Amino acid sequence: MKKRSLLLAVMMLSIFVLTACGGASNDKAANDNKAANNAAADAGDKKDGEKLKVGFVTDEGGINDQSFNQGVWEGLQKVHDDFGFEVSYQESKEANDYAPNIETLLEAGNDVIVAAGFNLGDAMLEAAEANPDVQFLIVDYTYENAPDNLAGIQFKAEEPSFLVGYIAGLTTETNKVGFVGGQESTVIQVFEYGYKAGVDQAAKEKGQKVEVVSQYVGNFSDAAKGKSIATNMYQQGCDVIFHASGGAGDGVIEAAKDQDKWVIGVDRDQNDIAPDNVLTSAMKRADSAVYKVLESMSKGEDFPGGQNLSYGLKDGDTVDIAPTSDKNVKPEILDKIKTIKEKIVKGEIKVPATAEDYKNFEAK
Repeated sequence: MKKRSLLLAVMMLSIFVLTACGGASNDKAANDNKAANNAAADAGDKKDGEKLKVGFVTDEGGINDQSFNQGVWEGLQKVHDDFGFEVSYQESKEANDYAPNIETLLEAGNDVIVAAGFNLGDAMLEAAEANPDVQFLIVDYTYENAPDNLAGIQFKAEEPSFLVGYIAGLTTETNKVGFVGGQESTVIQVFEYGYKAGVDQAAKEKGQKVEVVSQYVGNFSDAAKGKSIATNMYQQGCDVIFHASGGAGDGVIEAAKDQDKWVIGVDRDQNDIAPDNVLTSAMKRADSAVYKVLESMSKGEDFPGGQNLSYGLKDGDTVDIAPTSDKNVKPEILDKIKTIKEKIVKGEIKVPATAEDYKNFEAK
């Protein structure tokens, strides 16, 4: 009898434990489902472009390069503030980080992945082809035959470069100015040829020859080398240098401060870095371009997959000279800039973007 009672008690206890465990499991599943539903509610109806999850991959310049990457991130932060999109970034220290960083953002469930810089072109194409349900947007790169979930953004960077070259040509007192590029490529050469053409335009108006000295850092992150190159240029007689070198340009600006010379910033308004030495900046506003694409998605418009978007002076605030230019650029030069901009927009001045275009420009 005692054995039967003991057996019965054990059986009852087992049933209780199993029931309790099963209840705990069900409760956990219910909680997980509730959390997932809440997350989905927070994300909004993604088909209507509401509250998407956007991840950003930088190039080697880093998130705080005071230039291109920082500009993209500032645009994404504005997207977060205005539309409630969830934004995050992965910082690349070297080229080998591109693919793993993209994969990290994919694993995190991002709906849109943004990359900055032409160096990420191949990695973004490969990821887009392997993940057709995710949208990919790359700044400063375009494709001939992009898949429907991949879009490229390019800028007519030669146009603001022409404007700052014109300013440099009219500002220089030594008639010798410099250009420091980052990694040599067609993308950065666009800045160089636009700048040289602007300097030539100013020289023609002055009736004097103005020499342009050019050198490349070889990357977008070596600020020490950027400073060394710029210091040498200043010591060789340049009194204005335009840099298009990303994070390496921090060194160029530092050299301008040390030598008490003029420097021209790039991509964003860089006057805040050295207010007494940054003459102006050639703005290629990645923040504005990225914002425009994501703003349209917030309104329920389709992602511009398979397209290459292009922005120039005629498109508003995406490319231009910096708004702080009036701090250091002479008023009479800024008055001339207004006329030059109008001529570029109207096509009366065709700004060169390649070596061949530049030769034709010189010939005319």
